[in-house]
Amino acid sequence: MATLSGKRVAILTEEGFEQVELTSPKAALEAAGAAVHIISPNGKSRIKAWDQTDWGIEVEVDRKLSEASPDDYDALVLPGGVLNPDKLRQNKDAVAFASAFLDESKPLAAICHGPQLLIETGMIKGRNLTSFPSLQTDLKNAGADWVDEQVVVDNGLVTSRSPADLEAFNKKMIEEIAEGVHV
Repeated sequence: MATLSGKRVAILTEEGFEQVELTSPKAALEAAGAAVHIISPNGKSRIKAWDQTDWGIEVEVDRKLSEASPDDYDALVLPGGVLNPDKLRQNKDAVAFASAFLDESKPLAAICHGPQLLIETGMIKGRNLTSFPSLQTDLKNAGADWVDEQVVVDNGLVTSRSPADLEAFNKKMIEEIAEGVHV
């Protein structure tokens, strides 16, 4: 497995993220040696997960979005959940934060409903990606080439469909972050 020693990764999220779509990538990143910060725009010190059919654990927020800069991070991870991405896509600062990673060709990994935020960036036209199947029309309408595969990688952009794909998602996410900026 690739080592991420010295790499800093932001996980941008809101309340209602799908629990395992944050906890599994975070654990994999930390096991690979990355420093991981949970960033949220809502101003709370802790945010609550959604765990399949009900509220789940609370996780500590390391930084408010208003205090975070994309320049401080080597990569960005966007967990899914139905509530989380819908809240983030309506937040202009969250959209700008994600846009900076795409603009600078830094690795970005989004799973399940996480790619909803990418639609709002206006920067996925012609990009290959996947998501939870219910988002495919939205992503195609945004100009993306949607593919029904476990994990899709497009020049540092890593996407997967659901928690069932987490093993492949985590592996590819770590590989892409280890490679660094994709020119």
